[in-house]
Amino acid sequence: MRYLLLLAAAAFLSSPAAAQTYPSQPIRFVVPFTPGTGMDIIARQVGPKLTERLGQPVVVENRPGASGNIGADIVAKAAPDGYTIMVGANTLVIAAHLYQQVPFNPLTDFSPVALAGVTTLVLVTNPTSGLDSVAELIAQAKAQPGKLTYGSPGIATPHHMAMELLKDLTGTSLLHIPYKGSAGAVTDLVSGQINLMFLPIHQVLPYRQAGRLKLLAAGGARRHPAAPELPTLVELGIRGAEAADIWYAFYAPKGVPAPVIAKLNAELRSILALADVKAAMEKVGVDVNTSTPEELFALMKRDYARWGEIVRKNHITAQ
Repeated sequence: MRYLLLLAAAAFLSSPAAAQTYPSQPIRFVVPFTPGTGMDIIARQVGPKLTERLGQPVVVENRPGASGNIGADIVAKAAPDGYTIMVGANTLVIAAHLYQQVPFNPLTDFSPVALAGVTTLVLVTNPTSGLDSVAELIAQAKAQPGKLTYGSPGIATPHHMAMELLKDLTGTSLLHIPYKGSAGAVTDLVSGQINLMFLPIHQVLPYRQAGRLKLLAAGGARRHPAAPELPTLVELGIRGAEAADIWYAFYAPKGVPAPVIAKLNAELRSILALADVKAAMEKVGVDVNTSTPEELFALMKRDYARWGEIVRKNHITAQ
């Protein structure tokens, strides 16, 4: 017992010291998806700035697979010393429900560090669909269940899950047409082969300007400055639809000393506030939105419960 108490005391006393000497070696940013994705762009924007501020190299390592679970598992099992950080998204709390055996728990095996940004998803339709509002969409979907079709870049993608959430909240039935990536889905949406889709706002604005797509509502918690006239689904009376967006965040393995998490949080939030970083992220549809570790954990808990219910009710599995 005395030995255990001495170990606990040593760990407690060493935490502030660890923060003072941190970092003393390179930091690894693990991105659980392929290069070019939102989280990869965030990692490559933030990494060099963090190197400048902390004096240690930040190396970005892409470890895609299993809807992000492979990279997440690497981070969950890494040493809790602050030198392995995951740059991930809300797919972490979604993908955990999609597989029968997931080797980690997103709420207990990670130390939330900071929210990084949000991509607003927009509900869009083809101008020839005859749908001019969300109310008309709901009415038609209830009158003719399964007739209206919607596309997504694939099963269990944020685009797919956003529509499943909308279906659940409105009690409607729509036919899902999964594609292998966004390009084919957008092509068929523009040509009228499918009726609806959730897409990132920066991706749909050029199509709206050309008159090829119609925006019905934004999926986030508030209106987007790029389309301030577009109401959110929540404004239209669909409570709970604020989860229909994509958020990105930094996570560390569970057990990283609190002073190290606090130091990382402060540095990351300062970097994300820089004008050039914000501008670079906005170009790819990511709006900077930071948080404390506690605020990020509250968001994770909320969405973990919400998406788990959606996955179970609709019998969604990853393929």
